[in-house]
Amino acid sequence: MATIFKFKNMKPCSRILSPSKNVGVPLPKSSNFSSIPNHFSASQFRNILGRTQKRNSTLSSTWGQSRIFSSSGGFNFSKKARAHFAVARAAPHLRNFSAPVERHVSDKKCDRIYVKGGINVKPTPEDEGVEEGRENVRKNECSREAMLAEAGKEETDVEKEAWRLLRNAIVTYCGSPVGTVAANDPDDKTPLNYDQVFIRDFVPSAFAFLLKGEGEIVKNFLLHTLQLQSWEKTVDCYSPGQGLMPASFKVRSVAVDDDKSQEVLDPDFGESAIGRVAPVDSGMQVVSLLGLWWIILLRAYGKLTGDYSLQERVDVQTGIKLIINLCLSDGFDMFPSLLVTDGSCMIDRRMGIHGHPLEIQVSLLHILSLFYSALRCSREMLEIEEGSMNLVRAINNRLSALSFHIREYYWVDLKKINEIYRYKTEEYSTEATNKFNIYPDQIPHWLMHWIPETGGYLIGNLQPAHMDFRFFTLGNLWSIISSLGTPRQNEAVLNLIEAKWDDLIGQMPLKVCYPAVESEEWRIITGSDPKNTPWSYHNGGSWPTLLWQFTLACMKMRRTDMAKKALDIVEKRLPMDGWPEYYDTKNGKFIGKQARLYQTWSIAGYLTSKMLMEKPDAAALLLWEEDYDILENCVCAVSNSNRKNCSRMLAKSQILV
Repeated sequence: MATIFKFKNMKPCSRILSPSKNVGVPLPKSSNFSSIPNHFSASQFRNILGRTQKRNSTLSSTWGQSRIFSSSGGFNFSKKARAHFAVARAAPHLRNFSAPVERHVSDKKCDRIYVKGGINVKPTPEDEGVEEGRENVRKNECSREAMLAEAGKEETDVEKEAWRLLRNAIVTYCGSPVGTVAANDPDDKTPLNYDQVFIRDFVPSAFAFLLKGEGEIVKNFLLHTLQLQSWEKTVDCYSPGQGLMPASFKVRSVAVDDDKSQEVLDPDFGESAIGRVAPVDSGMQVVSLLGLWWIILLRAYGKLTGDYSLQERVDVQTGIKLIINLCLSDGFDMFPSLLVTDGSCMIDRRMGIHGHPLEIQVSLLHILSLFYSALRCSREMLEIEEGSMNLVRAINNRLSALSFHIREYYWVDLKKINEIYRYKTEEYSTEATNKFNIYPDQIPHWLMHWIPETGGYLIGNLQPAHMDFRFFTLGNLWSIISSLGTPRQNEAVLNLIEAKWDDLIGQMPLKVCYPAVESEEWRIITGSDPKNTPWSYHNGGSWPTLLWQFTLACMKMRRTDMAKKALDIVEKRLPMDGWPEYYDTKNGKFIGKQARLYQTWSIAGYLTSKMLMEKPDAAALLLWEEDYDILENCVCAVSNSNRKNCSRMLAKSQILV
């Protein structure tokens, strides 16, 4: 299958990589605490963050809207007045982040990065503010070393082995690190595409390097994947929209002369995938998963290194806008959720199909929680200018609608299940209780006996006449991390995990979803997929890489005892088993039947969890606290609808624990 790349009516790279000379006004960062001393505890930091965020939330969440100061003092500034206020507020911090591109003359053989019919210029500009960022990186690394020395902490043998394996997985391009391979088993003679750098798989590795104080590999990764995004891609005769990112890329050596060769980056946009499902059937696949991860990682880079010059670059700002514009395009089912089209999967199989074709690992909830996180990241990082005001306004509106929709309709606990159990069907009214016409008989028997009295969770998917009641770990963890759920809901999710520890944690954290699809349902939904047999792989398998996200969620809710308990299980068993990709059986007792060994994101997930526990101040920088302006920005309030029954007050009432 041929893949052709062509330019978008521009010179090869000059427009994307050569920023203009205009001076920009940085977006006020309501959660920028990069200068907070290391001696602050997580609780102290959270208290400061909560107070400051609430005080400044009008700038961060309703920027560009006519009611920008309404929640704090009733003011209603004009657009011109708001612009003058923004410049005055940001004036002490203005800096020219638009610098010309500098080429490495001594590295001419590495100037071109593209293969398969296209070439481009290696994105290695040095911004004027980069030295400041490097200094912050050095300070972060020194502070971590000082903290470890002060505590008398030395790396254990397991940590040393994990770091050795992670460094051995590093991929270099023209002498610079650009990512890590998916798996690096020396005994594996058929690596398939596990020898490539995957966008999603690199994220835990990136967090590990950032927490270690090594930001270069993350910066290179962000810039190179951004450059790959900048192309218009054609797979056979199919051309998805702008903003698409590759699923993975590989560094290859190609001959240019008889006796010369050069390295090129060879991206995979799904044309080599099994069944060609990602993204041939779904342009949204890479955007909803890979592009969103890229935005989240970009924010983390700035938070942990203090180098905000990267996110202020013109090409990076353009990349953010391309992704968010595609995600905010029309066609989202009358609801604020993304329209997830056919083939939108984290694996190359169609599973769990109920209206929205989703594979069994992700669930619509996980995509929406990442979408919500990426929207909040983008709002922090986008520069306020005439061309971005409408985009910021659209982000604010979607954040408000999405948070209400998920909190109100996706949440289930014992009380909610009993309410559904007594639902009347076929109600025709704007005041209907059963708004999605859910049939009570859909409540599975396992759920009625499984749900604890003190716990609850967000379901995997919701649409008319159907609810996917399975527990999906990824989506629920990110709903905590991003504050998509209310504080009460977040606490209830961890209560559920603690109460059902044997089911969701077992002998290897963490179960990707619960329960597995079995028997005839498995045959129908998966097509008798031999890799996704019950309690294996994405059908109820256990994935160690989920540990770092679980740790982050536990730290946010001050439940570090749970994270420590799960980390102890991983530390004892994972190295002994050869760092597998996943585990099988209901309690995660056996190594996955087709699991790759020395899986990089299993190794990186463990290291990231260890360092998050050691650095609560750094962990706090990666979290999102409750944004009260999101709740106040009700779309119903500014519309001409005559609707009398808006549930916004109900959602706001759940904030108080």
